[in-house]
Amino acid sequence: MEAPPLERKLAAILVADIEGYSRLMHDDEEQTLATLTSHRAIVDQIIERAHGQIFGSAGDSVLAEFPSIVHAFRSAVAIQQAMRIANEALPEQRRMHFRIGINIGDVLVKDGDIFGDGVNIAARLEALADVGGICVTRGVRDHLRDRVAATFEDLGEHSVKNIARPLRVFRVIFNGGEQGIVDDEPHSEENPAARRARSKSADVEPDHVEVTFWESVQQSDDPAEYRLYLERFPKGQFAALAEERLAKGGTSERDPAIEVAFWETASQSGSDEMVTAYLQKYPEGQFASLAKIMLEKSSGSQSGRPTGD
Repeated sequence: MEAPPLERKLAAILVADIEGYSRLMHDDEEQTLATLTSHRAIVDQIIERAHGQIFGSAGDSVLAEFPSIVHAFRSAVAIQQAMRIANEALPEQRRMHFRIGINIGDVLVKDGDIFGDGVNIAARLEALADVGGICVTRGVRDHLRDRVAATFEDLGEHSVKNIARPLRVFRVIFNGGEQGIVDDEPHSEENPAARRARSKSADVEPDHVEVTFWESVQQSDDPAEYRLYLERFPKGQFAALAEERLAKGGTSERDPAIEVAFWETASQSGSDEMVTAYLQKYPEGQFASLAKIMLEKSSGSQSGRPTGD
């Protein structure tokens, strides 16, 4: 049989992995899978919005390729920001933290997957990163050094498995708490740092949470969902539209993806009310069993009683 063709190209590679995933699964499989589902939904959305392509990965790891190293770096920073925010709503023992490595190099594409030294190096960088941190190669550092609000700490050369020559590794350090904002952001008229400062001062939740929530209700014909949005985001960017829809009694259109989006928002919110709202709307939904487990465990924790036998 003729071998499938190989494509070779230069690409920016991002590899991310959850620290302590096996331990989390051992402690509580159901809760770990619920947290993983919501975290991965956020991570995948960030990558896709930055024009990245996600390749076959295990649930606790991510392998993505980008046409631009700037996009890869921006995604890595956004992932760590989003995970920090998402974890704030979770008990310490359920929090998931990523390590991320970024490399730019030659890769091979075969049967819809990528491999080669370019991928292997990114994976080795991920293993060297701090929990919640990012490590990059010298080539990545040189490309980004004057384009992002971050500095790079030289960790020296490291000999890593299956790579012939030592790697010069740099750890990303974010200046003044600003999480690596790219200076030439092309998709926003407002500086991202200013937008986050405005959101924080107004006690508004992160943009990705609000957008995901709005996407879950925007096709609904149930006024209660618009009221729920307005309760959570009274000054949100879709508040005026929600009020208009509420006045008209919603819309008759439905999208089969609404349940998934609704669950992603509910499960990562850390709110029993949100999970209950999901069950009320989708009592036989595909995540109903998981939602019930989450509520039972939350109820047991609040009452001080164990949830198991």
